[in-house]
Amino acid sequence: MTPEQVFSIVSLLAVLSWLALAALPRVAWIASAVTGVLVPALLSVAYVALIVSHWGTPGGFSSLAAVAQLFGNPWLLLAGWTHYLAFDLLVGSWEVRDARRRSVPHLLVVPCLFLTFMFGPAGWLLYQAVRYSRTRTLRGAEAPMLP
Repeated sequence: MTPEQVFSIVSLLAVLSWLALAALPRVAWIASAVTGVLVPALLSVAYVALIVSHWGTPGGFSSLAAVAQLFGNPWLLLAGWTHYLAFDLLVGSWEVRDARRRSVPHLLVVPCLFLTFMFGPAGWLLYQAVRYSRTRTLRGAEAPMLP
C-alpha cells in the first residue's frame, strides 16, 4: 500500500466520523464510543504502525528544520497527519458530549466542529467561547468518557 492509499483511508474514516458527529448529535454512543474511542483507537493503531515501521530517517524534533526534514519522508508526514486526525476527532467528540451535558444547542456546536476538523485549536477555542456565552462558566468539570 502506498502512503497516498493509506492517506485516503484514514482521511475518509475521519470525514465519516465528523459527519456523524455533526449529523447525529442525539445518538450518544456516536460521540462517546465511535468517535470518542473506536475511530481514534483505529487511527492511533495506524499512527503507531507508521511510526514503528518508518522511524529512523534523518530529522527529529529539536528544531523546525529537523521537523521539516523528518516530514520529508511521506510515511512520517502521513503519521503526523494521522496524529492530527485522531486528536482533533477526540476534541470534537468531547465538544459534542460537553455541549449535550450543558444544553448548548447543537446548531451552535456545528461551526465549532467544522473549525476543529479543519484547524484544530481554533475550533476548540470557538467552542470555549460558545460554551461560555451559553453557560457563563469556564469550569472544566468533566463527566466520565463513556456514559
